[in-house]
Amino acid sequence: MKILGISAFYHDSAAALVVDGQIVAAGQEERWTRIKHDQEFPENAIRYCLEEAGLTGADLDYITFYDKPFVKFERLLETYLSYAPLGLKSWLKAMPQWLKKKLWIKELLAKELAGFEGRVLFTNHHQSHAASAFFPSPYQEAAFLTMDGVGEWTTTSFGVGRDNNITLMEEVRFPHSLGLLYSAFTYYTGFRVNSGEYKVMGLAPYGRPIYKDKILEELIDVKEDGSYRLNMKYFDYCAGLTMTNKKFDELFGGPPRRPESEVTQRDMDLARSVQEVTEEVMMRTARHVREVTGLKYLCLAGGVALNCVGNGRILREGPFEDIWIQPAAGDAGGALGAALYTWYAYLDHPRQADDQTDKQFGSFLGPAFNNGDIAAFLTERGLPYRELTDGELPEVVADLIADQKVVGWFQGRMEFGPRALGSRSILGDARSPETQSVINLKIKYRESFRPFAPSVLGEACPQFFHLDRPSPYMLLVAPVHADICREMTEEECRLFGLDMLHVKRSDIPAVTHVDYSARIQTVHAETNPLYHRLLKTFEDKTGCPVIVNTSFNVRGEPIVCTPEHAYLCFMRTEMDYLVMGNCLLNKTEQPELREDVDWRRLFALD
Repeated sequence: MKILGISAFYHDSAAALVVDGQIVAAGQEERWTRIKHDQEFPENAIRYCLEEAGLTGADLDYITFYDKPFVKFERLLETYLSYAPLGLKSWLKAMPQWLKKKLWIKELLAKELAGFEGRVLFTNHHQSHAASAFFPSPYQEAAFLTMDGVGEWTTTSFGVGRDNNITLMEEVRFPHSLGLLYSAFTYYTGFRVNSGEYKVMGLAPYGRPIYKDKILEELIDVKEDGSYRLNMKYFDYCAGLTMTNKKFDELFGGPPRRPESEVTQRDMDLARSVQEVTEEVMMRTARHVREVTGLKYLCLAGGVALNCVGNGRILREGPFEDIWIQPAAGDAGGALGAALYTWYAYLDHPRQADDQTDKQFGSFLGPAFNNGDIAAFLTERGLPYRELTDGELPEVVADLIADQKVVGWFQGRMEFGPRALGSRSILGDARSPETQSVINLKIKYRESFRPFAPSVLGEACPQFFHLDRPSPYMLLVAPVHADICREMTEEECRLFGLDMLHVKRSDIPAVTHVDYSARIQTVHAETNPLYHRLLKTFEDKTGCPVIVNTSFNVRGEPIVCTPEHAYLCFMRTEMDYLVMGNCLLNKTEQPELREDVDWRRLFALD
C-alpha cells in the first residue's frame, strides 16, 4: 500500500511517502527550489519521494492532503465578512490564489501526477499534526498536544493517541492563537513572520521580562487550564496585511522595528516577555492535558512545538514521564502526518510501537549522494579535492575542527525538518570563544546574537548538560552542567543586552547561550554512525565530545540539498573546508568563484 502525503499553499510545502506503514522518504520543496519556506505545490519533493521508492504516480494507492481547503476557505470568508469593509486589500490579495489553485487540489493532482488513479483524501490540519506526533513516536499510548498559528479553524488542540487511532478532546479556535501571538511579536520586533520566530526565541535571554505583565493583562487572558483568548483590538491579522495595529504600537511605546535596523534593548525585552508568556501557556496546557488524559507520555507537533525552550521546560517541570516531538513539527510535517493517518486510522492497520526508539529513522529521509556521484561532479568541473578512506575521514575532520577550522559536512540522506542533524551541517570547535562570532558573521551572514547548538555524544550528554535522556532532533533546551560553567565577575554580572554576548560562560562557550543554556542534539551510533564516529574521534583527541553543529546554509537560504548547493555555499562563505562523502576540499586550493558565471546552468541546477 503506497500513500503520498502532501502539504502546500501556506508555508513549508512538503511531500512524504509511506509504503506499507513505513516512512520511506520525505522532503521540503524549499530544498530543491532554493526558496526558503516555499509554499508552492511540492512537485520536486514529490518527484524525489517517488524516485526514492522506484515508483510513478500510477503506483500510488492514496494521496492525502494535510488539511481541508474548503473548510479553511470558509474560515477566511467568515472572517472577512465579519470585519467588512475592513480588510478589502487583504481580501483582494488572497482571493486569486484561492480561486485559481487552492480550492482545486484534486484537479491539480490529476494534472501533476500522470497515471494516478487512486483515491484523494483530506485530513484536518491539526489531525495531520497529531498524527505526525503520535504515530512515529515510541509510545503505544500517549497524549498529544498541537499548537500553531491556525489550521482550518483550530489553533491549539489536544487528545489521546492509542494504538492506531487519535481522538481529539479539546481545542482553541481562531482568531485566538498562541502561535499568532508569538508571530505578532516576531513582526513587531522586525523579523519575518513564519520564519523569524526562532530569532525571537534566541534573542529572549538578552532581555528582561518587563512587558510580561502587560501582555497578560492586555493581550491574552490565560486560564489555569491553559485555555486562552486574545484581545483582538490590538491585532490586525484577521483583516489586514500586518500582524499588529496602532493600538499595539501605543501599548508598547512605538512602531515596529524596521527590518535590518539595529536591535534595541526594547526588542530584547519584548522577546523575553513574549517567550515567558508562551512558556507559561505551554506549561499550564501540559498540566491540564495530563490531568484530563491521565497518560504519562506526551507527543508534540505544530509550529509552537519548535519552541525548544518551552519544550525543555515541559520535560523538566511538567507532569509527564517523557515527551516526543515531531522533528518537522511545522506544516512540512503535516505531509507525513497525513500519510500516516491514512495508513493507521483510515485504513485501520495495526500499529506496534517500540518503546526504545521512534519510527522516524533519525529524520534522515531526504536524498543521498554516493561517493561516485560526488567525485564525478567535482571531476567534471575541474574542482580539486582529496579522497579520504573511511578510516581517515573522521581522523582528518576531527583534526581540522580541533585546529578551529570551520568545516562544511555533507553526508548521507538529507534531514527532514528545519534542523541540520549531522547530514547537511556546518561544524566548528565548541571550545573556542571565537567560533560563534566567526560562523555567524563570516559564514552564516546572520545576526551576532544567534546561538549555536551543540552536537554531543549521546552517552556523554549528562556530563555536559542537565539532560538525562536522548535529544536527537535538537528540539530541547537544557542548562549547561554547572561543573563546566565559569562564574562571572561582578563587572560581567552588570552587563545586559548584547554586551553579554562576548562573556565566556563555560568550557564550551560557542554553544553556551547567555543564560547558560544550550539547544542540544544527542548523537547516536544507531541513527548516524559516521557522525557518531567523528564526535568520538574528536573526544579521543581533545577530551571533549561536543562540537558546534549549525545548518549548512547562509541567512535567507534553505539548507543545501545537493553537492552543487553545498559547493556554492562553501565558496560564497569563509568556510575553511568542505567534506562531501569521502571528498575533502580545501578552500585555498579552489578556483575563484566568479559571480558573473551562470552557476545554475553550469551546475545544471533546477
